[in-house]
Amino acid sequence: MGDYINVVEMFGCDVFSDSVMMERLPKKVYKELKKTIEEGKELTMEIADVVAHEMKEWAIEKGATHYSHWFQPLTGVTAEKHDAFITAPMDDGRVLMSFSGKELIKGEPDASSFPSGGLRATFEARGYTTWDCTSPAFVRHDAAGGTLCIPTAFCSYTGEALDQKTPLLRSMQAVNTQALRLIRLFGNTTSKKVTPSVGAEQEYFLIDKEKWLQRKDLIYTGRTLFGAMPPKGQEMDDHYLGTIRQRVSAYMKEVNEECWKLGVSAKTQHNEVAPAQHELAPIYAPVNIAADHNQIMMRILKKVASRHGMRCLLHEKPFAGLNGSGKHNNWSLTTDDGINLLEPGQTPHENIQFLLVLTCILKAVDEHADLLRESAADVGNDHRLGGNEAPPAVISVFLGEQLEDVLEQLISTGMATHSKKEVVLETGVKTLPDFMKDATDRNRTSPFAFTGNKFEFRMVGSRDSISSCNVTLNTIAAEVFKEACDRLEAAPDFDLAVHDLIKEYATEHQRIVFNGNGYDPEWEKEAKRRGLPILPSMVDAIPALTTDKAVKLFETFGVFTKAELESRAEIQYEIYAKAINIEAKTMIDMATKQIIPAVIRYTTVLADSINAVKAVGPMDVSVQTDLLSKASELLKAANSAMSSLKELVKQIPGFPEGRERAVFCREEIVPAMEALRRPVDELEMIVDKEMWPMPSYGDMIFEV
Repeated sequence: MGDYINVVEMFGCDVFSDSVMMERLPKKVYKELKKTIEEGKELTMEIADVVAHEMKEWAIEKGATHYSHWFQPLTGVTAEKHDAFITAPMDDGRVLMSFSGKELIKGEPDASSFPSGGLRATFEARGYTTWDCTSPAFVRHDAAGGTLCIPTAFCSYTGEALDQKTPLLRSMQAVNTQALRLIRLFGNTTSKKVTPSVGAEQEYFLIDKEKWLQRKDLIYTGRTLFGAMPPKGQEMDDHYLGTIRQRVSAYMKEVNEECWKLGVSAKTQHNEVAPAQHELAPIYAPVNIAADHNQIMMRILKKVASRHGMRCLLHEKPFAGLNGSGKHNNWSLTTDDGINLLEPGQTPHENIQFLLVLTCILKAVDEHADLLRESAADVGNDHRLGGNEAPPAVISVFLGEQLEDVLEQLISTGMATHSKKEVVLETGVKTLPDFMKDATDRNRTSPFAFTGNKFEFRMVGSRDSISSCNVTLNTIAAEVFKEACDRLEAAPDFDLAVHDLIKEYATEHQRIVFNGNGYDPEWEKEAKRRGLPILPSMVDAIPALTTDKAVKLFETFGVFTKAELESRAEIQYEIYAKAINIEAKTMIDMATKQIIPAVIRYTTVLADSINAVKAVGPMDVSVQTDLLSKASELLKAANSAMSSLKELVKQIPGFPEGRERAVFCREEIVPAMEALRRPVDELEMIVDKEMWPMPSYGDMIFEV
């Protein structure tokens, strides 16, 4: 039967949660801390000292010896510096365990050692981490023992955001302020807060650790730079939601347990489309907590894989020709008393507040489609977006039949009088119960799809923090909510004004709505005709960050300054150029030291074989000769392509850091890498498997 797991007792056992605080903190201190968390009230040092003491005592009971400010710099991963709780030895040689309010609230990592995009010079080292008390602290257990991790924001000495968390919290404030204004106009006087809620589905691959260790490309870049497709890939559609293999089931069980202990509500797990690909999805949480939880989840996925003799690949496209991995960001707006602003109800045509929120979001996405595309821009995502598994690199909104019909009524007559109803789905089998089917189908080809009571942004890459896309979603929603409220608050007739506004937004921004097949080649032509931005690569998308429109948007709501936006654009260009440079150098290294020598050995064996057969007598050696000729031809092509790539890589340092270097990498290095890959992948199909110097796709994706 195995060990019994009491999930209720396990869940959140390593989290300094609300129930733990209520139990351990004095009543007055607990109330003051809750005011800080819920209302943004300033936390006094006196309160912080009491919280810090109780947090330390609780953490020590959990086995913690160190604490760490846990933050999310612009490196794409989390960062932490561990300090022990011990104090300086006393006169008698003993030490005490202490943790002050000051240590809880503020840390000081080296700001110049993290990406800053020019905001900080190398000699300007001071930076601060500051406690985000809205996201609970937790104790993480690993080989280092127990560590109290305190979620924090990270900023420079002069106050600029150097992380993912700070702008996310700023954007949450912005959308809360404007969404409250909006619902007050509709008579809601009881809700005190509107919070973006997010559930982030996480896709990943699992491969055997021994195979991974034999692939330099996976080790250095996270994806295979060479690799021919095996005879069978995913074309049989037999992996998606198929029976989970025992080794993977054991892994998933441990992943769930680790997640649950840290309060991450891992709920849905299944096989994804590609062989060796899987998915894990949590229950919704406030967006800053969801972002923290997703970082925790990614770490757990990797850590537990190592224990099971596997490696977890979070790259967006680890295997060419197979589905890549994304992170579907399910976004909605929810009040503190449980009202979802994106819930249409049974009769959406009568739900005026919902229709205003919906058309506001259409306007926001249409006006800032370039920014939303940029928020999902990633080097790995360039390989994934647009394939028949991920949304195209063109932003559009899917509403479904029901809402599209309501929208058409609004546009044509200014009034929606009916909504398409759910109907009974008849299976035609008497022993199966009939049930009500949804009024709207789903569209997996849409990058931004309405799915019942939320929008699913499907473009985000599997390695990325979800903070970036949610900063954009929150801020563009806040902008249009503000515009709508400014007009409605000044209108003499609210009912007439709100109907006019809904019709105006629906009419002027209907071009962003597309309910068809996003994979259809004709859609890109249609999108171009509609005037929608088409940004196929990360380098194409980055300029959206620093347009006058973007600067005005983010500065208006205090989410980013112009300098912060420019620094982020610079960091994105640097990340792109560095990633491509590493990939190109890895290809050269593998081709020089592994692939070309292996092919030379193979052709030598073939030539020896031909000579040996000829020495015996006049026998047919046409097969061996053809193979030798083909292999030699491809070897020459590979060597030539490698030489060209080498020369181009030498030129990279000659370009100024930033856009010029990134554009050179995109326009020159990437095609040269593809030119080297083609003959090598063909050679893999010819060369004796025993001589090929690395595991094949088939070895990796079917042997877990």
